[in-house]
Amino acid sequence: MNVPKSGYRVFSANSSAACTELAKKITERLGVELGKSVVFQEPNRETRVDVKESVRGQTIFIIQTIPRDVNTAIMELLVMAYALKTSCAKNIIGVIPYFPYSKQCKMRKRGSIVCKLLASMLAKAGLTHIITMDLHQKEIQGFFSFPVDNLRASPFLIQYIQEEIPDYRNAIIVAKSPAAAKRAQSYAERLRLGLAVIHGEAQCSESDMADGRHSPPCVRNTTGHTGLELPLMMAKEKPPITVVGDVGGRIAIIVVVVTNTVPHEVQKLQCPKIKTVDVSMILAEAIRRIHNGESMAYLFRNIAVDD
Repeated sequence: MNVPKSGYRVFSANSSAACTELAKKITERLGVELGKSVVFQEPNRETRVDVKESVRGQTIFIIQTIPRDVNTAIMELLVMAYALKTSCAKNIIGVIPYFPYSKQCKMRKRGSIVCKLLASMLAKAGLTHIITMDLHQKEIQGFFSFPVDNLRASPFLIQYIQEEIPDYRNAIIVAKSPAAAKRAQSYAERLRLGLAVIHGEAQCSESDMADGRHSPPCVRNTTGHTGLELPLMMAKEKPPITVVGDVGGRIAIIVVVVTNTVPHEVQKLQCPKIKTVDVSMILAEAIRRIHNGESMAYLFRNIAVDD
């Protein structure tokens, strides 16, 4: 049996060209070969995975980026993890830079917390650890029954601003909404810049209508029970879009700079202003440290809660 001396293998879930490219960059930095596997769709859209080498007793890392077809990518990850589990892999670690369904982490009306469901599915499929980046809410880590390393992309984005914007010291960081103000403030403080906030943008995901506060509708019952009546809340009215802060004569920075954690080739063709920052370095270092049993604290040095 030909077992690599490294004792671990890195596989690509192969959901897109971007996933394969990211996996190759990571393996090049680690100095290992990309694991041999085939991931494809049957004519009826069923996902099929064939692992082409032995993984018995090894630690396996699965690289999976999430394209627009989210559900197919999830099935690729689940089926590959289960295939590796039944092939007697020692540990199966998912490297999922953008975690899918992370915005569905709160109860909405009569819905469900889908992010928690996905966490349970990944554990059942055989995953024992996850490396991700910038979870929508850090509390999502509590949904998992195994360790989750939530890395940050902010050091790379801040470095891009410092290196690629010549007159960045005359800039101001702009939060696209009040909800984004905390992270924007963190960027502004690190760059020693001012802060502005755009107020009045639609916030559908956080609206009262979305979380069930108006279900059932607030209608006064004029007949029947005459007990305690709760006061009716005045309906919210979306204010006109305004900018809170002085941006006159300044370079307004609203990050259009994205990382290579999700495929966005089509979007770059539509908007040439989008710039891509490579974060394979930190993902590769996380893989190396986990395999060698080293502390992950180095990857979080000088990282604040709001970063």
